[in-house]
Amino acid sequence: MHRRALIATPLAAPILASTAAAQAPSLATEEFMVPSGDPGIELFVRNKRPESMTTFAPGRSILFVHGATYPAHTAFDLPLGGLSWMDYIAGRGFDVWCMDIRGYGRSTRPPEMAQPAEANPPIVRGDTAVADISAVAAFIRAHRGLPRIVHMGWSWGSTLMGRFAADNPSQVERLILFAPPWLREGASPAAATAGATLGAWRTVTQAQARERWMNGVPEAKRAGLIPPGWFEHWAGVTWATDPDGLRRNPSVLRAPNGVLLDSREYAQAGRPYWDPAKVTAPTLLVVAEWDRDTPPSMATAIFPLLTNSPGKRLVMLAEGTHTILMERNRGALFQTVQGFLEEAAAA
Repeated sequence: MHRRALIATPLAAPILASTAAAQAPSLATEEFMVPSGDPGIELFVRNKRPESMTTFAPGRSILFVHGATYPAHTAFDLPLGGLSWMDYIAGRGFDVWCMDIRGYGRSTRPPEMAQPAEANPPIVRGDTAVADISAVAAFIRAHRGLPRIVHMGWSWGSTLMGRFAADNPSQVERLILFAPPWLREGASPAAATAGATLGAWRTVTQAQARERWMNGVPEAKRAGLIPPGWFEHWAGVTWATDPDGLRRNPSVLRAPNGVLLDSREYAQAGRPYWDPAKVTAPTLLVVAEWDRDTPPSMATAIFPLLTNSPGKRLVMLAEGTHTILMERNRGALFQTVQGFLEEAAAA
């Protein structure tokens, strides 16, 4: 059955946190550096699960990957209001994993990032990132003895997970695309600081990050969008993952430019990077109404192309941006994704 749903019911963050605290079991946390398959490149992976969990199933094991600029673990596992999204999912009986692609977060930075940006062409293009996902997913499947797991991506990570699911249908239990990009006219907001000529990497300041975050939010809603201290907490731990950039004044976060070259050659040129028709797993598309990085029109363009995805659905969330996972209304996102996951687990 094919379903399309719309949701506009935000849940306040304090309620979400207090409810989770009352229900959640004790969690076990493990971290790994997984070989990428390329010499000298290792991938940071974090796992959370209930301490009592001893058996694992495809529908209860999920891998999350980040977008074009920021790493996974400082967003997906950032305790805001006493709770991270990773905690929320793991606390409901799931085996939850996140990874940083090479060049991001705690994964190995390619040697080009130690050189001036203009000295090399853009690094970490989509095919390289998908290969990193393949290495981590294979590690998880082997570690848990599973044939398949759930794959979830945010922003560029949705493009990568979509490509992985299209190319490896037997390895994907379910697919979750949060704020998925698609074909676009003009450059993405992530390209705003990159310049016309792309070097190997680009820099982003915290002020630029906040400005991009607020793009598209009605003026009257801006003050209440992010609870006090949340942006500062996220920015502090995220920029700290790049010690070289942190020493600059103002401090910057460096990010590989391969994604921007891909965008020019695929999305901006009218060429999809992945084929939704090749996805055979049940798929959830979820996007927030104020998202200007990947507007809802992109998700609605992808949805009818998922011709072989059973039980596909599209959900639009009220009063949120591209970064709703760290905003006041993040509860709507958590609950939407959780419902999709628990449906899989019960199957």
